[in-house]
Amino acid sequence: MDGATVNPATDLTRTLAARASALSYDALPDNVRALARQCVLDYIGVGLAGADDPLVLILLDELSEPGADTQASVIGHPIGLPVLAAALVNGAAGHALDYDDVNLAMPGHPSVAILPGLLALAEQRQSSGREVIAAFVAGYETACRIGTAMRPGHYGHGFHATATVGCFGAAAACARLLGLDADKTAQALGIAGTQAAGLKSQFGTMCKPFHAGKASQNGLLAARLAARGFSSRSDLVECEQGFALTHSPDFHPEAALADPPGGFHILANLFKYHAACYMTHAPIECGRQLRETHGVMPDDIAAIALSVNRGSERICNIPAPTDGLEAKFSLRQTVAMALSGVDTASLGAYSAATAADPALAALRQQVDFDFRDDCPEAAAELAVTLRDGRVLRASHDAGVPSADIAAQGERLAAKFDALAGPVLGPDRAPELRQAIDRLDSLPDAGEIARLAAK
Repeated sequence: MDGATVNPATDLTRTLAARASALSYDALPDNVRALARQCVLDYIGVGLAGADDPLVLILLDELSEPGADTQASVIGHPIGLPVLAAALVNGAAGHALDYDDVNLAMPGHPSVAILPGLLALAEQRQSSGREVIAAFVAGYETACRIGTAMRPGHYGHGFHATATVGCFGAAAACARLLGLDADKTAQALGIAGTQAAGLKSQFGTMCKPFHAGKASQNGLLAARLAARGFSSRSDLVECEQGFALTHSPDFHPEAALADPPGGFHILANLFKYHAACYMTHAPIECGRQLRETHGVMPDDIAAIALSVNRGSERICNIPAPTDGLEAKFSLRQTVAMALSGVDTASLGAYSAATAADPALAALRQQVDFDFRDDCPEAAAELAVTLRDGRVLRASHDAGVPSADIAAQGERLAAKFDALAGPVLGPDRAPELRQAIDRLDSLPDAGEIARLAAK
């Protein structure tokens, strides 16, 4: 469909389906291809680090069956699972540490909702790396466009967009890999939309990573069913009593068809360098800045004032976390950690012991909030009043993507090595990273999944 002649209010699902099915690898700019590879690298790295998380082991215990068909590899484990089960487990592993990438257009975590099902399907079909990249970008753009159309009400109302919007991205990506035409891709989006679920009230529990796995599994299932002729409405996003009108007080279908800067939403992808909720990253950076620039020590501090977007109040404001998961969603805790010099990139920093640390607990109680409507979504301002009366200030906006993709790649490679090395060993981890670097030339993208299995 030609976007100039489309009525977004009645043709949105079909238009997005047509765009996804028509997207080709050859039409992608080099920077988009590079970002796609970086997303794969980051997802695999955080998935390996999260592979032995208790929530992943529970899912494996539940889904592993002796003698079952093992069509797809499981990240960080020596076993395989049926494709749909692998999508669920690998998605949960990729989000277990809340260390995976973000796009504020959704707003949520696009790669972990799309890649687990897509890579499992690619391994089963022996799809090429180029096919995977094209499919991934098709899914990524679909998720961001649908998320943009429902901002801010969908997320603000309590839905976890990684789960609810992410399943559309997974469906579009898997439909593209299966070679479905626009009509069947629209059916896949409809099947995905009727499965969409996930609540922000589950943040800080095992259900949040479970959401990511379910999004990927549901999207993969939707595409496979559509390929078999399973019926669905092909206008499910925008129709009366459809996804948008039942899931958000805000629906702006025209926003979904507007081109983002540079023409691709993936250009605004944000990678994490702190193992906590993304809305804590700007406050963490402010705390680190004050400590490193001014030598601020916890005993010097009399009061802490933190200004952030009002939306953070219902995302990451657990006041007194009791374990590592809750600590990842506590502005107070993460600011206290940053001001105390705790390495917020370290996976071990988020634990019950850290949450119960008396010094950190005392410092986090000094944080006063100013939740503001005029503050950018992922920005923060931190003012620390010292006991000698001085007031030190810092600000940071974590919503600005890196302009240097090559430098970002180097930083992500270091992050990957730190996460994957302890799991796979000093030989296998670099081999996997190099395979992802040459994803475009891989005749069988399943090589990546197999290298990521322990």
